[in-house]
Amino acid sequence: MLLVDDHEVLRKGLRALIESRPGWAVCGEASNGRQGIELALALRPGIAVLDVTMPDLNGLEATRKIHHLMPETEVIILTVHESQEMLRQALLAGARGYLLKSDAARELLNALETVSQHKYFFSPRVSRMFPQLKDGDIADLKNDTSSLAQLTTREREILQYLAEGKSNKDIAITLDISLKTVDTHRTSIMRKLDVHSISELVRYAIRNNIVQP
Repeated sequence: MLLVDDHEVLRKGLRALIESRPGWAVCGEASNGRQGIELALALRPGIAVLDVTMPDLNGLEATRKIHHLMPETEVIILTVHESQEMLRQALLAGARGYLLKSDAARELLNALETVSQHKYFFSPRVSRMFPQLKDGDIADLKNDTSSLAQLTTREREILQYLAEGKSNKDIAITLDISLKTVDTHRTSIMRKLDVHSISELVRYAIRNNIVQP
């Protein structure tokens, strides 16, 4: 199993809980989404547990990439967000489980066991909020009409970097693309989201839990 969260103390606690089960082990830990993808490619874990809001690449984008590159690796999103929109985005990204951090101590082992059988797992409080989950009906939740859905994977990456305060030049170096390409993506992002300044873009990213305030 792979743990991806930018809080080391939480990772250590999760590792201890997981490894309290005989035969279970954590094969790696990462502090951001990009490291998580690299470790997932190297270690090929059966399950990856990812936080949502992380630097460099958030958990939803990391989930999309892991699901695309390694569909055999199941993903559990571990989050503080009791949001239907966040749940929808997690399912669209390819997550198999959605666990609230407040439920982790009681439910993590159950979540891992369920997801290891390629079944969906949702935090009990989330299931109570959205009764359709009890019947395994997630089709409606996957009906995404948000403005974020208009962005490409690359545009969502660049959106996060811009919201974190990185310059176009820094983004170009990080992603190994040209400055002109970054500028083109930035223009496209702002048009699709109907924002007209970086400050508006940052507010959008915070509102949608892409970055922390």
